[in-house]
Amino acid sequence: MDSALVVFSGGQDSTTCLFWAKQKFNRVVALSFTYGQKHAKEVEQAEIIAREAGIEWQCIDASFISNLASNSLTNSTMQMDTEKPAGSPPNTFVPGRNLFFLSIAAVVAREHGIKNIVTGVSQTDFSGYPDCRDEFIKSLNQTINLAMDYQFTIHTPLMWIDKCQTWEMADKLGVFNIIRTQTITCYNGVIGDGCGNCPACKLRKIGLDKYLKIRKI
Repeated sequence: MDSALVVFSGGQDSTTCLFWAKQKFNRVVALSFTYGQKHAKEVEQAEIIAREAGIEWQCIDASFISNLASNSLTNSTMQMDTEKPAGSPPNTFVPGRNLFFLSIAAVVAREHGIKNIVTGVSQTDFSGYPDCRDEFIKSLNQTINLAMDYQFTIHTPLMWIDKCQTWEMADKLGVFNIIRTQTITCYNGVIGDGCGNCPACKLRKIGLDKYLKIRKI
């Protein structure tokens, strides 16, 4: 396994995956997307992190996604859900986002001669987004292989671990401080520990607090 393409937002999960891939593969390409997200500053931070890590970085405009369906990450007039509504994903769910991102990533990877795609989705600690499930990833992997007659493998290093374990992975990779101070997980675009109020910040903090209690310094 020589090369990998990482779908890279600049947040905690994808940055952890970026350094996981850097350890596993000889060559890593990071691919970010702008899609009309209010927290687009994450993309600027993604470029900084990738460049400082010596990783090739590319950004693609996928702003068409924001025109397809209404959600609170791309619609500034919509109040963001703070809890998952019963029977449906929260309104922070961007329909089709991972479907589009991974499909586009596969095309870019093929052009680079890369067969390994890495994404930071997880169904252990997630917000009820259906496109973070292992079942979806396995299905899409098969579909893009058939669509392009190319044998991709989609890697999901975080699929079965929670946020506490994700912090632990970052620590073992030697990038705990980078993840804590340079990434943007916050839906309001606040770097590091974030705004503390949005769902992404709350989930991140719960995992961090849990890990700091058991961390061996």
